[in-house]
Amino acid sequence: MAPPTTSPVSTTAIDWRQEWHEFEGATYLNLAGQSPIPKSAIRAIQTAIEWKKFPHRIPDSAYFDTPNKIRASIAKIIGGKPEEIALTDGASTGMLSVAYGLDWKPGDEVVTAASEFPLQYTSWKPMEEREAIKLKIVSPRDRFLTADDLIAALTPRTRLVSVSLVRFDNAVMLDAARLAAACHAQGALLLLDASQCCGAIPLDVNQLGVDFMVSAGYKWLLGPFGTGFFWAKHEHLSKMRPGPFYWMAAEGAENFAALNFADPKPAKAARRWDAAETANYYNLAALEAGLELVLRIGPQNVAAHNHKLIDQLFSRLPLDRFVVASPLDHQHRGPYGCFQARTAEKTKEYYDKLRGENIITSLRENKIRVSPYIYNNERDIDRLISVVTT
Repeated sequence: MAPPTTSPVSTTAIDWRQEWHEFEGATYLNLAGQSPIPKSAIRAIQTAIEWKKFPHRIPDSAYFDTPNKIRASIAKIIGGKPEEIALTDGASTGMLSVAYGLDWKPGDEVVTAASEFPLQYTSWKPMEEREAIKLKIVSPRDRFLTADDLIAALTPRTRLVSVSLVRFDNAVMLDAARLAAACHAQGALLLLDASQCCGAIPLDVNQLGVDFMVSAGYKWLLGPFGTGFFWAKHEHLSKMRPGPFYWMAAEGAENFAALNFADPKPAKAARRWDAAETANYYNLAALEAGLELVLRIGPQNVAAHNHKLIDQLFSRLPLDRFVVASPLDHQHRGPYGCFQARTAEKTKEYYDKLRGENIITSLRENKIRVSPYIYNNERDIDRLISVVTT
């Protein structure tokens, strides 16, 4: 079972391109690398600057209002509850919350995949020395990784499977519900990094059966760098090991006149893992505006729009020069696609050629990654095709 599908709603009457400033003549096809900031987020930052310029205007409630609105928006996007969401400064911070929060035993296994995004290894390799666990790295049996590859690696010692829902290097999307069911049957937990799809495909953490989810905020959530979230299924919140927490995540912290100095307790919610300074007026003001735009556009509409553009790209690539490097089936492909030339050197040449023509993509693992968004159209794909075929 792939992530839940929701029928797209017609957005042809809306010129979403007007939500962003002009790209100075560039054809920007790199949202999987970095989202351009929407106009509404710029306005939110400008308002936040005015607050810092005149801090006497800031009410005490402002320290909590924006974080709470962001939790509510993320909950809508992933089908979770606001109290299950911690606000972080990136996906890695959420991974660390799980790494330090679970009660490990020597010999416990964490399963991830080969050639995963580096945060999987920077999170779990040090835990081998710290907690005497074992990191098991799984390679695909065929061309693309599947849930079955990971399921086959499960053993009675497996404590956690930690993988990307959509891979950064080839857009492969895992059957997370199938993987979660197998994990739970084995007594293991599932952690998904949704950075490369959250906000761009329909998601429901309950239907997926995932235990933990992390995501960066600067890609498909249209936020700035240094934002993200960590979601934990409610039943796990009370089972996590105690540890230091941000003081504004303490129970009753919203009442600045009656702070608990003697024995502060963390809130019985995921915000106990909030990154410090959640009243980050600049970053979180921009993220709040970005999330509002994501909800207005609709992740299902982004998915339908992007699949159409990537299908167009793949159908027009000359197969004597290029290889499609992502699944063709929408059920197994995230909101973007990759292709490559017959050699790594030629792939780099084509990437540089595109860059020279101001067509912005990403070069990842010897593949050209094309990640459009709702502001792109068929003319942008036409332009890319014209450059790589001449």
